[in-house]
Amino acid sequence: MTSRNHTAVTYFQFLPFSSTPEIQGFLFCLVLFMYLSTLVGNILIITVTMADAALHSPMYFFLKNLSFLEIGYTTSTIPKMLVNFLAKRKGISFLGCATQMYAFSLLGITECCLLAAMAYDRYAAICHPLRYMTMMSWNMCFLLSAVSWLIGVLVALGQTTFIFTLPYCGPNRINHFFCDLPPLLKLACVDTSKNEITTFVITVLFIMVPFLLTVVSYVQILHTIFRMPSARNKRKTFSTCSSHLVVVTLFYGSAIVTYWTPKGFYSSSSNKLLSLSYTLVSPVMNPLIYSLRNKEVKQALKRLI
Repeated sequence: MTSRNHTAVTYFQFLPFSSTPEIQGFLFCLVLFMYLSTLVGNILIITVTMADAALHSPMYFFLKNLSFLEIGYTTSTIPKMLVNFLAKRKGISFLGCATQMYAFSLLGITECCLLAAMAYDRYAAICHPLRYMTMMSWNMCFLLSAVSWLIGVLVALGQTTFIFTLPYCGPNRINHFFCDLPPLLKLACVDTSKNEITTFVITVLFIMVPFLLTVVSYVQILHTIFRMPSARNKRKTFSTCSSHLVVVTLFYGSAIVTYWTPKGFYSSSSNKLLSLSYTLVSPVMNPLIYSLRNKEVKQALKRLI
């Protein structure tokens, strides 16, 4: 067994996207623009859903929660990434790395659960319209939101503790732009095969189960829509859930490709770009998707402005 005295790493160094200053400068500007757009867009969604009485419904309660999550999700990784673009020493302390992984895992797992809750809300509204207010009472909304956060807090705590009690006794160069689980496991000084199996089980339980629940909800929704006699009603009904479906596809698509692709299938640089798609691209797209594809949000924005 590896001695605890070998756990000497106190600092992790991130490998940059490129060693070319011009590319680094371009990436800094691009990421900064997208991050600020994420903040502005999601704060606007939160503001309009709180200020406009017409949006005080379960659907927009969950949307408000999602926007809050997206702000935290990007803030857990992107500001440090921006600092490292400009810094000579591109890295993070051991404690800072653990904190970043905890925050990222907490918000990511909570978002998985919240997306499933949003899918259930759409299922109740479309498949059981007469019982919708009973199925989606405010007590149920608060319960689904609280359970999503509780699962995120507990799973992230267990996962972070699990990873950072491993011995790190030498290599400290993370080929990534934040403290993500797969590249950190590669730096441990022990055989991590059991840890990888445990991580796989956690992923299945707390990421794939909410995803499958979301899929089941949409199968039921599509079945109900296809049974509608009027083409106009079909389009109108589908438009109420199409925004959420696009968001789910963006979030889960990039995350599944990143975490479930066999080792060596993509290069480390490709994995970094894939990670950007769910840490930055998805959060910046969500406000656009919900505002451009949702008439109620567009009307509320006009009233607010």
